[in-house]
Amino acid sequence: MSVKAIEEKSQNEASNRDFQSLEEKIYRTIELLKAARDAKSHAERDVSRIRQQLEEREEETDSLRAELVTLRKEREEVRTRVEKMLKQIDALTSADSQA
Repeated sequence: MSVKAIEEKSQNEASNRDFQSLEEKIYRTIELLKAARDAKSHAERDVSRIRQQLEEREEETDSLRAELVTLRKEREEVRTRVEKMLKQIDALTSADSQA
């Protein structure tokens, strides 16, 4: 075999190794891209689910706030009525003790 043939064979082998190395890198890049897309899809589903849960919690919070306002108003009305009754009882007991 001539020196030139040996050099060409050596260059072809190096070229083949370089090509195989490049091919492997491309396949790894493709796998990484697939994994990244899967992760992105999973994250988007999570975000969607969490947003829906947040909306539900906000609706629940609004409902509870409205209920709290109603209960506070009712409590104030009851307090006013009880104070009115206590004043009437005090007035009756004061009138009895003076008589």
